[in-house]
Amino acid sequence: MPTEGAALTSVALSATLHCLTGCALGEIAGLAIGTALGFSNLGTIVLAVALAFLFGYTLTSLPLLRAGLALSMVIPIAFASDTLSIAVMEVVDNAIMVIVPGAMEAGLGDILFWGALSFALVIAGAFALPVNRWLIARGKGHTAVHETGIHGGPPIRLVGAIAAVAFVFGSIVLINEAIGGSDADHGGSHGEAAPSMHGSY
Repeated sequence: MPTEGAALTSVALSATLHCLTGCALGEIAGLAIGTALGFSNLGTIVLAVALAFLFGYTLTSLPLLRAGLALSMVIPIAFASDTLSIAVMEVVDNAIMVIVPGAMEAGLGDILFWGALSFALVIAGAFALPVNRWLIARGKGHTAVHETGIHGGPPIRLVGAIAAVAFVFGSIVLINEAIGGSDADHGGSHGEAAPSMHGSY
């Protein structure tokens, strides 16, 4: 495993995108379920975090189990590989969802929900990248998976492309929401935009 330079960054990026895949699946499922069932913000976040860890660990573990590794070996590898990375992503992702006005109250049919979530997940991945780089440089984190020589999950380039699209989509939605809210605050032509911002914030 590389310990410095562009090679280290490349490995860290691959590890981050792999981790982001599981984290995103769990986060989307948790927020969607919590929102659909009318959970409180705290309840929805707790569910989303729990599912993010579950999906993240599962995505790492399944290829190892299929390759014949014993569960007693796989669990420590998954924990060492993903725990800190997912934790960072979850803190950043949910913080953004709470900070964006109306994002947690938006329904599943509301573009604000999906835009905020898309943006939050990509930014969370950006925060996790230097963490993974630091861990790998010290022989920790995702190094545990690489040492097995077994890799799974979707193609990293595909995940990267999806992340790029998600960032653009989320940014457009949030910028549009901010402009609409600003116009409403100043009595502009978007006078009806205020209710869509879910004024609970």
